[in-house]
Amino acid sequence: MNELQVIDAPAAIDALVTEIERAVVGKRDVTNLVLDAALTGGHVLLDDVPGVAKTLLARSFAAVSGLSFSRIQFTPDLMPGDIMGSSLWDRSTNEMIFQPGPINANVVLADEINRAPAKTQAALLEAMAEGQVTVDGVTRLLPTPFVVIATQNPVEYEGTYELPEAQLDRFMIRLSIGYPSASDEAELVNRRIARASVQPELAAISNPTQIGALSDSINGIRVHPAVVDYVVRLVSATREFPGVELGASPRGSLATVAMARAGAMREGRAAVLPDDVKRVAMATLSHRLVLSPELWVQGVKAAEIIAEILNETSAPAPDDLID
Repeated sequence: MNELQVIDAPAAIDALVTEIERAVVGKRDVTNLVLDAALTGGHVLLDDVPGVAKTLLARSFAAVSGLSFSRIQFTPDLMPGDIMGSSLWDRSTNEMIFQPGPINANVVLADEINRAPAKTQAALLEAMAEGQVTVDGVTRLLPTPFVVIATQNPVEYEGTYELPEAQLDRFMIRLSIGYPSASDEAELVNRRIARASVQPELAAISNPTQIGALSDSINGIRVHPAVVDYVVRLVSATREFPGVELGASPRGSLATVAMARAGAMREGRAAVLPDDVKRVAMATLSHRLVLSPELWVQGVKAAEIIAEILNETSAPAPDDLID
């Protein structure tokens, strides 16, 4: 195994993304954001139509990172115990033995999360917020790192349940992958023709320890008070925007700063710039807004509101970032 030595963080991250691109063609920006979220301990919601590599991206990230992977197929009859695990009677020892559920992995793919009812979705809340599960009154820690990558189909509503606001707020970012360009799609088809297997064999070029070291490196990225003020003003504007019933929570501010720091580290900078904030604000904030029925009827999207707020909120000037 060709393992990364986590000395040069930008080079290490670039190697991870490049290996993932052997499977996921032409989506480097999205892959960067997913990796940034994972390194900051955040969770990802991939909201897009079928067939655009949502599952493949999650599986590929786990494979190249050397992390354990588990897939949970959400269905209307899925119960919380099917996710968290349950205690079973062991006849050989005459005692109850806890059997961990599929949540017990570094990377958990919650596939079509909106197909399970709210009770089952809520079973993820403790795991996503605190990295632990409580079953039968006993709390058990989950592996570190722990990342939930959930998927949902935005165009199919029959047999689905809308994610509650508390669940959405647990996701650091919400992304759409989108269709590939014509050239990328042709490359994808040609690669499939050239190899015998459906999916390429990806190399595990990292491991949990090295991923943890990359995560720790993010804590060394400086955030100037003027940048913090900029983030807070952006988030505050979502709460005051006409027609927005519920703006972004403080988790939105924390997520935006965390993602901006990860992006700065990936680009080899020691401090966050306002452009780092602008790059991630759409992904970190838009899913936290609850719009009024009037805006919904008008077809206004949360992403449009975030774009308008970004356009109207002044960013710190370079001189403001000098102590």
